[in-house]
Amino acid sequence: MTFTSSEKDTDDAKDSGPANLVAEKLFKSRAVTVFGEINDKIARTVTEKLLALAGESDETIFVYISSPGGHVESGDVVYDMIKFIKPQVKVIGTGWVASAATTIYLAAKKENRFALPNTRFLVHQPSGGSRGDATDIKIQADEIVKTRARINQLIADETGQPLDRVAKDTDRDYWMTVEEATDYGIVGSVVSSITEI
Repeated sequence: MTFTSSEKDTDDAKDSGPANLVAEKLFKSRAVTVFGEINDKIARTVTEKLLALAGESDETIFVYISSPGGHVESGDVVYDMIKFIKPQVKVIGTGWVASAATTIYLAAKKENRFALPNTRFLVHQPSGGSRGDATDIKIQADEIVKTRARINQLIADETGQPLDRVAKDTDRDYWMTVEEATDYGIVGSVVSSITEI
């Protein structure tokens, strides 16, 4: 395909637009953002960025999270990838870190989990919207029970809380201030400046 000079200039302008400039700056600073609902698109984008940064060097990667949560398995993808890659990952929570976003946040070692002072955290059991005939609804309900047990064990393992306490806390929405999340074992350190990380 050949371009006229004006077409090529237009394409070059698109490639050097503000969004690409931000993405380039984030890549150079080894920073990945996880903002908004956790879904398969976010999981893919974050995974690709983590793999690209891991392929670039073994230097620390910084993951910034502010999310209401979302799809459990999409959160699992990012959690597993943070554990899988070679570089150390430091996570920084801001705004709110809820549900599947909490799973992602817990992927970093406790000493690498930071939060800004006004961050709130939420843990709870997975929810479902079962449809179909009785057999399918039962299968989905069984899967939700298994997922709940798995997530509770993950939270217990990553925070040091007893499993029975986690099961009780996640039975309903359990909101925590950053101080409460620190006491719970979710947050490693509360920071107000990048110089503290």
